[in-house]
Amino acid sequence: MFKEHDRPLFRLISGIASREGIPVYIIGGYVRDIIMKRKTRDIDFVCIGSGIELARMVAGELGRARIQVFKSFGTAMIQHEGLQLEFVGARKESYRADSRNPIVEDGSLDDDVNRRDFTINTMAISLNEENYGALIDPFNGIEDIRNEIIRTPLPPDKTFSDDPLRMLRAIRFASQLNFRIHPDTFESIRRNRERVSILTNERITEELNKIILSPRPSVGFKLMDETGLLELVFPELHATKGIETRQNLKHKDIFLHTIKVLDNISPNTDDLWLRWATLLHDIAKPLTKNFEADTGWTFYGHNYYGSKMIPSIFKRMKLPLNEKMKYVQKMVNLHMRPVTLTHEEVTDSAVRRLLFEAGDDIDDLMTLCEADITSGNKEKVKKYLRNFNLVRQKLKEIEEKDRIRNWQPPVSGEEIMDVFGIPPGKPVGEIKNAIREAILDGKIHNSREEAWNLMLDLGKELGFKPLYTDTPPGKTINKNDKKD
Repeated sequence: MFKEHDRPLFRLISGIASREGIPVYIIGGYVRDIIMKRKTRDIDFVCIGSGIELARMVAGELGRARIQVFKSFGTAMIQHEGLQLEFVGARKESYRADSRNPIVEDGSLDDDVNRRDFTINTMAISLNEENYGALIDPFNGIEDIRNEIIRTPLPPDKTFSDDPLRMLRAIRFASQLNFRIHPDTFESIRRNRERVSILTNERITEELNKIILSPRPSVGFKLMDETGLLELVFPELHATKGIETRQNLKHKDIFLHTIKVLDNISPNTDDLWLRWATLLHDIAKPLTKNFEADTGWTFYGHNYYGSKMIPSIFKRMKLPLNEKMKYVQKMVNLHMRPVTLTHEEVTDSAVRRLLFEAGDDIDDLMTLCEADITSGNKEKVKKYLRNFNLVRQKLKEIEEKDRIRNWQPPVSGEEIMDVFGIPPGKPVGEIKNAIREAILDGKIHNSREEAWNLMLDLGKELGFKPLYTDTPPGKTINKNDKKD
């Protein structure tokens, strides 16, 4: 079985290990993935002895390979021809009740296999001369792969009590591989769920990100809910669960709708932050939910309030508080705008404003809005998609005509002050805003000449006398001018 995946690299490592008398094995995810015929670039090697020393010898024979050594973890990593090779010495671990950081000792291959999380990750392939290429499978991992089951090699209560991150990893693997969690393992996650309290937010978020990026993220989020982990690690999302009925009128289960939208968008983007925006697009609906006798359930402003919730969520989850967060906020805040355009006559002014606010993210916004259609009525879905196609067409037409995307003012604040001889202040902002609104409303073209003339008129209305009226030399045209 293994010989089909043999590499000269493995023969080289085998030769070095044999020469030095160091037993060495490929272990874990790479073995699992070649059995499942999944592509992988990460290969883990475990040896009986020092993984760091073996890595240094391998890097020396590979020549230009880049090596990183992590002495505190006893590991070394080599980057070679697009592969990431990690070397570690076999070890055994023991845990304290208040920490997932193990007490580590040198160990045998059996010790190393026993400490691993799931049977599908316990398999190893020998690189030793006497049995090169032999599959070592002490916990029937290959059988669990065939049966599509996530199961712990040791009693699950011990596995999860020792390292509660493994509960989230079980769910992540189920989501990535579309496997079932074995009933005993599932029930153990439910029993031990409170142990996640000892995990750092960074490690929780690392697993959440992998679930979000899986082919069908809903698998992972449903399992998190069913095991009781969702409420503990993502209370805002848990709050979206459930349906309320009044006067025989009920709203959607926002949680189920949200993860359906996430599944819908997944074939169309691998962008983590667009997927995060999708997960959070209705996060404020519980906060804004209201029942009105004449209209039924409403969630007015949930997009705005959702965008305001995002910084605290990102801060707690140790997600980046930078442009990535601002992008997610923008997507959440704007996600109702294209929907509104499908219900109304699409005016040029409304499309200009959407282009102005979304900028280069307009295509991502439209992708999110199309994924947000989760009706079971096929005709209604077709109607919405047709309407969104009309909006997309209008967006393209307006952008080609008016170039509003990533709009820059045709007249700057410095020029306004220079023309009228006035200091910085409120009037300068009023003139700039009026020019912008006139362009967005279609009263003037996105043209420097028309914006300049409007500036002169606005200044006169405010009582300012221009020091000159002609456009300054060298600035008669800027990149926003129309070239008819």
